[in-house]
Amino acid sequence: MFTFDVFHRLASGIDCCPFGATAGRVVKRHGRDHPMRRALYTAEERQRRDASRWTLVQGVLAPIQFAAFLVSLGLVLRYLATGDGLAVATISILVKTVLLYTIMVTGSIWERDVFGRYLFAPAFFWEDVVSILVLALHTAYVIGLFSGALDPTRQMWLALAAYASYIVNATQFLMKLRAARREQQDWSIGAGGAMGYSK
Repeated sequence: MFTFDVFHRLASGIDCCPFGATAGRVVKRHGRDHPMRRALYTAEERQRRDASRWTLVQGVLAPIQFAAFLVSLGLVLRYLATGDGLAVATISILVKTVLLYTIMVTGSIWERDVFGRYLFAPAFFWEDVVSILVLALHTAYVIGLFSGALDPTRQMWLALAAYASYIVNATQFLMKLRAARREQQDWSIGAGGAMGYSK
């Protein structure tokens, strides 16, 4: 399978420049070479992130949505296994969908505050791509429910597909959160070193 890693190896085999830092492949950090990577936030973007009220909103909505997902997942699986609880499972999916729309809208506003665009900022491009897929699947469920185009069993299977995409998206954002925290630590250490002290 052709992946970006394969492309990177092919490019590395062609590029014979012995000076990695000059070629932009590595940077010096604490006396060691590290692969070059774009920082998740610039200093200005970090300040805007910390100042935006939507940062807190996202931090509150994300765990609420995840809790709604867990409850709804259990109810959907219960219906598929037993045939009982269709109404409560349906309500739970609709609640999850409303929360998803809310976090997508507020997340777009947050992205505009921090990066200057509502969607597809380079730092969150792939997260936004998968978010659109998650939103599309949830929307397809709502259309299938209210149009009567899908019977209840197919509705539940579509909900599970939407939830599978949501798990992928949530994992992406958790990994990005971890990267942001690591970057913040590196930035703090660098700032401390520049001022003559370190933590």
